[in-house]
Amino acid sequence: MKRVLIVIEKTADGFGAYAPDVPGVGVLGDTVEETQQLMREALELHFEAMREDGLPVPDPQSTAVFVEVPA
Repeated sequence: MKRVLIVIEKTADGFGAYAPDVPGVGVLGDTVEETQQLMREALELHFEAMREDGLPVPDPQSTAVFVEVPA
């Protein structure tokens, strides 16, 4: 198992997601939950294809934090 940071963003008609440490993998969904599940499935398929091609699965490098600023 790998913990992969994904970013989920609101779009005009749903949500989009990508993984900063895994270029080229992105999904669109209607809800946050659907988008998260689609991203999990996309990453599983992507990593499986990488292993089949003899490529290393990338280790996590990115981190996310929230900072508080006056609004």
